[in-house]
Amino acid sequence: MSVKTKRLLKKIISYSGFFFFALAAVMLWWQLRNYSAGDIARAILNIPAINLVGACIACIAGYFVLSLYDYLALNYIGGRVSWWKWMLAGMLGFAISNNAGHAVVSGGAIRYRLYTRWRISGGDIVKMLTISGFTYFLGCAAIVTIGYFLIPADLFNKSAGAGLGITTLFVGCLAAILAYFAMTVVFHNKSIKIGKLRFQIPTTKMAIVQMGLGITDSVLAGLVLYFCLIPFVNIPFGTYIGLFVIAQTTGVFSQVPGGIGVFESIFLLAMPDTVDKAGIFGAMLAYRIIYYVLPLIGVGGLFFFYENWLRTRMKRWIAEAKDKMPRLPSGRDGGKRK
Repeated sequence: MSVKTKRLLKKIISYSGFFFFALAAVMLWWQLRNYSAGDIARAILNIPAINLVGACIACIAGYFVLSLYDYLALNYIGGRVSWWKWMLAGMLGFAISNNAGHAVVSGGAIRYRLYTRWRISGGDIVKMLTISGFTYFLGCAAIVTIGYFLIPADLFNKSAGAGLGITTLFVGCLAAILAYFAMTVVFHNKSIKIGKLRFQIPTTKMAIVQMGLGITDSVLAGLVLYFCLIPFVNIPFGTYIGLFVIAQTTGVFSQVPGGIGVFESIFLLAMPDTVDKAGIFGAMLAYRIIYYVLPLIGVGGLFFFYENWLRTRMKRWIAEAKDKMPRLPSGRDGGKRK
């Protein structure tokens, strides 16, 4: 592949987010064209307080599970840092990448800043990001595979394009799961070199832990929206979680920050025409505030205090070091030998 072709492909991938965002915006407008902004605002206000509390608890638990991605990745590279450090890095990294999109770049940048400070090498950080990415997609693939059999057949009859897309996604996810586990068996205790980095093939036990962690993360994230959604539509959780992960995964692949618009349009498309779509859209707005905005503010505030504390501590260390340094002779003749 020539250099020009590679550059063209990179540009197409980079700008594809604009295309999917525009397409999703049109689809959203079409589905919500009969509702006003007031209808959507009233829907948000009509969510019971107990449901919002449940959504917040699921969000807190979800971000704790997300931080375990970093703990698992640290164990994979054999690194050791204090528990609060991997929790801060994991929660902050995902809070940023969930909102900004491009998880490797946005979440990776903050992890690089923190982990290099904690004496983890750049190469090991790349390995951590890679294994965390596999953990996430392994969990998503497992839920999509299970959810495919729980999705109502009406969705496939309703839209041939959606049915074909979901079926293709199911086949791809199932193939990815089987290939990953086959790799852990066939290449047991072996490694693969990519560029200058050597990756140890995960064990089958680790792959099972990755899948379990990824499933738990997706279920907790789905619970945040489910608590906000059930006042407006009666849908079994098993059916719902399959739709949620499909919409969420499509939003990730769209390259749109946070999958905004793409996630909503796919989810609304899957809902029956008889439901109050203004209420569902209001529930999804509440979900975005709870799962995306509030964690970014909360964990971002912790990071701000940590940076200030570290800066104050560094200044104190420098001041103490200066006080302990022997004073050098001053003056023109002070340095002459007698």
